[in-house]
Amino acid sequence: MKAYVLHGIDSLCLEDVKKPDLKPNEVLVEIKATGICGSDIPRIYRTGTYSYPLIPGHEFSGIVSEMGSNTDQNWIGKRVGVFPLIPCMNCDSCRKQKYELCRNYSYLGSRINGGFAEYAAVPEWNLIELPENVPFEAAAMLEPMAVAVHGLRSVKLEADDITTVCGLGTIGLLLTMFLIEQGIKNILVVGNKNFQKEMVKRLGLQEGSYCDSRATDLAQWIIEKTNGKGADVFFECVGKNETIRSALWCTAPEGTVQLVGNPASDICLDKNSYWKILRNQLTVKGSWNSSFTHQKDDDWHYVLDRLANGKIFPEKFITQAADFNNLETGLHIIRDKREEYIKVMAIR
Repeated sequence: MKAYVLHGIDSLCLEDVKKPDLKPNEVLVEIKATGICGSDIPRIYRTGTYSYPLIPGHEFSGIVSEMGSNTDQNWIGKRVGVFPLIPCMNCDSCRKQKYELCRNYSYLGSRINGGFAEYAAVPEWNLIELPENVPFEAAAMLEPMAVAVHGLRSVKLEADDITTVCGLGTIGLLLTMFLIEQGIKNILVVGNKNFQKEMVKRLGLQEGSYCDSRATDLAQWIIEKTNGKGADVFFECVGKNETIRSALWCTAPEGTVQLVGNPASDICLDKNSYWKILRNQLTVKGSWNSSFTHQKDDDWHYVLDRLANGKIFPEKFITQAADFNNLETGLHIIRDKREEYIKVMAIR
């Protein structure tokens, strides 16, 4: 099979490799669509990963083509999405079915081979069956959608709460989509690119709900837009010192700052911002990954239900779709920021 194999930092090669040998609990997924995540860029080009060689990629969907000896043979031919985190099943978090908090997890595409290939070996437990009306491209976005939903569902939101989403990359835009779908009325969004403004307008927000942080102090803008109150809930989807500080300064007393963005560098909190947490009795929460328990109320089934029922349309965020053989071109678009993008997809 063909696969993009990472041999070291900035050493990714498209190669002919042997199909994976299946363990008893694994299935072979013929990959039909693979999304490129922002986290793939440092893993491939800057910081590296846990071991080499490695096939990256953790956002993918496809068809089950082969089965391990200890799996349900009824999976053959099924269309599937893939939860990329492989829990240990033994730690305290796993025993509570909080698999996203597993202390000894493995991960497709970063710790073991993932989806930048024609086929991937996947534990049967990590599969989610796709309805026929859910396209592979949308299913390859189940992972980032579930991450956005996990952040949203981790806080208590009322329909009339003033809600801010800061950072309009893939996760921030998906989170905004789910806020609108949930019926949240007062949504303010903060971005730094012209096309992000157009995208949120396409989602249904008014132009006045968008703040361009390149030209405006976002904390001051939110305070003014809320008549001095501040945001009840602030979703920080950037992971930078300046946006976290702004979140603390423009969140209403007894409000919540939900940290969703991966840190771009060390996060340092100045004394005055710390005072904001104390004196406004803020709740500052983290959100990591997504819930996947095979129950109808987990994040993945929450997303899949809305996909199947036509309530959300994540395909509108796919700005570039490349043939699998040109996947590296998609990586370069994100790495070099040479054109505007939201979600870059490789399709077979």
